[in-house]
Amino acid sequence: MKLINHFIKQLPSDVEEVNHVRLVKNACFSLVNPTPTKNPKMIHLNEDFLKMFDMKDKDYHSLDFLKLITGNLLPQSSKPYAMRYGGHQFGHWAGQLGDGRAINLGEFFLDKTPWTVQLKGAGKTPYSRKGDGLAVLRSSIREYLCSEAMYHLGIPTTRVFSLALTGDEVLRDILYDGNAAYEKGAIVSRVAPSFLRFGNFQIHAAHQEIDLLKQLLDYTINHHYTHLGKPSKDVYILFIDELSKKTIDLIIAWERVGFVHGVMNTDNMSILGLTIDYGPYGWLEDFNPDWTPNTSDTAHRYSFGEQINVAFWNIYQLLNALYPLIEDAPALQKIMDELPNYYNKQRAMMFSNKLGVDIEAIDHLLNPLLQILADSQMDMTLFYRQLSFFENDFEKHLPLLISSSYDKNFEPHIAKWQTWFKEYQHAIEKSNIIDRQKLMHKTNPKYIFRNYMAKMAIDAAEKEDYSLINTFFDLLKNPYNEQPEHEQWFSKRPNWAMNKVGCSALSCSS
Repeated sequence: MKLINHFIKQLPSDVEEVNHVRLVKNACFSLVNPTPTKNPKMIHLNEDFLKMFDMKDKDYHSLDFLKLITGNLLPQSSKPYAMRYGGHQFGHWAGQLGDGRAINLGEFFLDKTPWTVQLKGAGKTPYSRKGDGLAVLRSSIREYLCSEAMYHLGIPTTRVFSLALTGDEVLRDILYDGNAAYEKGAIVSRVAPSFLRFGNFQIHAAHQEIDLLKQLLDYTINHHYTHLGKPSKDVYILFIDELSKKTIDLIIAWERVGFVHGVMNTDNMSILGLTIDYGPYGWLEDFNPDWTPNTSDTAHRYSFGEQINVAFWNIYQLLNALYPLIEDAPALQKIMDELPNYYNKQRAMMFSNKLGVDIEAIDHLLNPLLQILADSQMDMTLFYRQLSFFENDFEKHLPLLISSSYDKNFEPHIAKWQTWFKEYQHAIEKSNIIDRQKLMHKTNPKYIFRNYMAKMAIDAAEKEDYSLINTFFDLLKNPYNEQPEHEQWFSKRPNWAMNKVGCSALSCSS
């Protein structure tokens, strides 16, 4: 794997090379080396993915590879850097943010596709603010397993190479309540065609660095949107239109599986429409559109039901940042005006597949369904997966509904469910779908990475038992398959996990 470093060769660097926290201006990145780790140990390798990059077993099982992915060895061709970006956090401009605990080793090409290699938790950078640039095992396990789970669910995401302990202790206040404690340090090596975010553009616009803004946008188009043509004002508009739709497609994909990102700040929005930065995420269990996994989100800004509105808002902020290069308000307004219609159309198609009926039936079925799901506290994953087995017999299907609900008093909901299933049966009979169950099984996963599962894997790993990491990694590679040997994970959240820290809501502490 030869690193080519096109990002740092084609874009301006921070002139200061001493690694200390500071406000950086007139630059896209800062050169910085990873902090060496004390006693690294490999926990898990994504071997199938590594083989895609022509890496042999002897390469990624070697001591040199372990040193490389824990910051103790750099490839000769590597010039590590941290990116500069800003962002809106919880609706407020936060100023400079940047790669505070992620260090990019460089880029390479595979089959004409660019890939960036990044170490997350590799030490302090100029953008670390008050942090130490490190990551703990707890959050690293969550990112490692979830990014691969999302990939196999068919959702655009960053990927991972490896998960390793650093041998260092990291001080964290997990609940922000003044009770900080030392945890095991860890590093995730992750890759993506690009880690550029909305915030990379916003920081230049905020500081009136218009020349840098243009350089970065041209770079982005030349490397990641080449099909649009050479950079120009018309191509900039095409780029914004395509990126906006990719972002909406991503939110619909999250909605399909019940995923809640938890921190949809503009600095966590990818310019490729990828799921990026797995902090306090979660999946809906009892269907509640107001649920957020983030304990810091007291206003529920990033709740499940608000993710599409936040996406619209974030796209608008990106348009504001890029406006100085385009200066065509009607064209940009047209993009914003068309997004709700695009979302509604794509969302209806998604629900057509989820329910296994023609799209014409969605308007009639969907809103009543979402209301009953919420009222009866239905486990979203169990409900949709089991819905494929419904065959014009509500009484026969009723036990599945009862067993999938978190409401101990289910009887008041039965009449509404009976009415809905009558309409659903009519829709099935009128539909032209040839194999309804097959379509629904391809759309509705049987297995998701529930927070209590993550907590179990973390608790075991803290005791040097990595068996559940292996189990979940294998399970989540085939989320749509029956996998009868793993049937125990096709179940509601257990009672012990209802209010346990790390099983319901989480903080941003990592």
